[in-house]
Amino acid sequence: MKNGGGRMLRLTVSPEEYLLINDNIKIVFLGGSRNNMRIMVDAPREVNIVRSAALENRMPNEEERAGLPKYYAAPETPERYRRPKSGQPQTR
Repeated sequence: MKNGGGRMLRLTVSPEEYLLINDNIKIVFLGGSRNNMRIMVDAPREVNIVRSAALENRMPNEEERAGLPKYYAAPETPERYRRPKSGQPQTR
């Protein structure tokens, strides 16, 4: 497995927003719940797309599985850095 070597980009998206990667890969965020997110990936057939759980299940060797990248949810942003909801006064 190749890592890109770049930085990780963290975004907050709304349902039906999408990311466009190059000119030919589109990731659409369909919504979801607190623990699950539904996405749709539109990519050329030659682009290999594998879900992490399926990839881990294919690796019988524990050492190989340990070498896969792991990503964890970042803690919530402290209240003082959040944008106020519409209709609420700003406090500083």
